[in-house]
Amino acid sequence: MFLEFGLKDFFDILWVALMVYYIFRLMRESRSLNAFVGILIFIAVWFFVSQILEMRLLGTILDKLVSVGVIALIVIFQNDIRKFLFDLGAHERAQVFMRFFSPKGSKKREQNDRKRAIMPLVMACLSMSKGKVGALIVIERHSSLSDIVASGEVINADINQRLIENIFFKNSPLHDGAMIIAKRRILAAGCILPVSHDYDIPKDLGLRHRAALGISQESDALSIIVSEETGSISVASNGVFRLRLSAEELESILTQEME
Repeated sequence: MFLEFGLKDFFDILWVALMVYYIFRLMRESRSLNAFVGILIFIAVWFFVSQILEMRLLGTILDKLVSVGVIALIVIFQNDIRKFLFDLGAHERAQVFMRFFSPKGSKKREQNDRKRAIMPLVMACLSMSKGKVGALIVIERHSSLSDIVASGEVINADINQRLIENIFFKNSPLHDGAMIIAKRRILAAGCILPVSHDYDIPKDLGLRHRAALGISQESDALSIIVSEETGSISVASNGVFRLRLSAEELESILTQEME
């Protein structure tokens, strides 16, 4: 048996090991590590009973549980599976390639359009920060946020500093929800976001920060938070916070990340 071990078998084992490691890391990041370990134990017991001990009755029962368990796993880990498939299908390199070969005139026009969209957003956040006006702004990138937009009030307007400040004014009916920006336009406001249930979020961060982190974990969206208590500006991206940003740091992040 050892002599029959070839290069193909080596790569077979290597790919399986890499796949298990990636799933392990994904489960650890999503706080589902215990469930993943439980699944591995169940698979080991199933293999031992059906293949080594050849216990027919118990093996048949476990076979049925495995076939049904696949559907159960999809339901339980639907958010993790969706994030995994999105990361797998992201086409950022292709977009970089297209931008590289685009005409110089279009590149310059693209930079100017981006700057015109970023500056009103930065100035609005800076103004709200000084006045300690709470705000939550989500910028759509590659993954669609149409379901989030549907939960709020459609606006569909150009990015405007005064419009942003008026929406998040304390007496405004839309100030408690999130604003969605896509394709450099304000699509909707008062939107409802999924809330992150991570236990390692600092205690001084409130519901706005949890909602910002939640949408950044379920999509590639970029979230900007202005704290109502401290006035600090923060950004959540890819499930990670960048806290207490200056206006220059916010502008730099938006220049790099905003489509």
